[in-house]
Amino acid sequence: MNKEIKEIDIEIIDLVAKRVELYKNDLNNRSEKDKISILDEEDLIKKIIKEKNPGILDDLSYERIFNEIISNSIYSVIPQKVSFLGPEGTFTNLALNEIFSGSVKKIPQKTIADVFRSVEKCETSFGVIPIENSTEGAVTFTMDELIDTDVQIVAEKNIRISFSLISINKEITDVKKIYSHPQPIGQCKLWISKNLPNAEIVLVDSTSAAAKLAKKDKNSAAIASHLASELYHLNSLETHIEDFKQNMTRFILIGLKKSNRTGNDKTSIVCSIKDNAGGLLSLLQPFSDLGINMMRIESRPDKKKMWEYLFFIDFAGHIDDELVVKALSQMKDKTIFLKILGSYPIDRL
Repeated sequence: MNKEIKEIDIEIIDLVAKRVELYKNDLNNRSEKDKISILDEEDLIKKIIKEKNPGILDDLSYERIFNEIISNSIYSVIPQKVSFLGPEGTFTNLALNEIFSGSVKKIPQKTIADVFRSVEKCETSFGVIPIENSTEGAVTFTMDELIDTDVQIVAEKNIRISFSLISINKEITDVKKIYSHPQPIGQCKLWISKNLPNAEIVLVDSTSAAAKLAKKDKNSAAIASHLASELYHLNSLETHIEDFKQNMTRFILIGLKKSNRTGNDKTSIVCSIKDNAGGLLSLLQPFSDLGINMMRIESRPDKKKMWEYLFFIDFAGHIDDELVVKALSQMKDKTIFLKILGSYPIDRL
């Protein structure tokens, strides 16, 4: 490495450390009300960058650098709270752990609606919920809440769904009863019929509830995630017992502020179209004309209007991209209703 570059790198590290310390001291001296307002300081940073940018890098590159510095400073003082569809040990909990590698306060919620409310009321900074499964399709409760609330999708995470048979026992031959949620039971029915055909099946509200019951019930087991076995200190008698190995669930992270452009983004929208011949084709034409890759489209009945449909569409690009702006502008003339659900980085498998 060039000696001069190395010296500059060392200087950058020292300056960042000094800035973080000054920022932390500043935050500690603020009132709780003032601490909430720190999210608005992104606008000040953007203004400084616009005025002082020498032009070597674009404004967006500097914004990403400063956002990372500020975020780490904030979270070292104010613990970040993230709600998720609970209880602990669920696959949503696993998705949360994948999204946030650092330390966050995890707040389990009973329902998907509760996760949305906690974010809307600023009780938590973000929320994690499932939105679709590769075998079961869309999660309707999530879709409904995205329509009716003001939250944004700010990130996504694809998780491979793999089930384990967990128990206080050490031998599978000791298992006479299986606890689990109906969905895992359905996804593991071939394995169950082959390996534990005579076991009593007991359906419960969640895989975590199943794990808790299995810990108390001798000669029983639960079908749950490997995370549940760790949380409840149970033995994994068998792993990967799902019948279809390519079972994926897509989870989303929701928040109140949109994600910055990364150059590898996806935008989600929901809309309804005017009832006329070729309406859907006309709606989608701008994607083709502008060379925008449409990644997903799904229709669902509009619960507020009989025999009308809503279209959920995912496509490549960020809401701030010039082509996306142009496409959405053309689409507005062809829709009765159009809502941006969020632009966020694509999670590659």
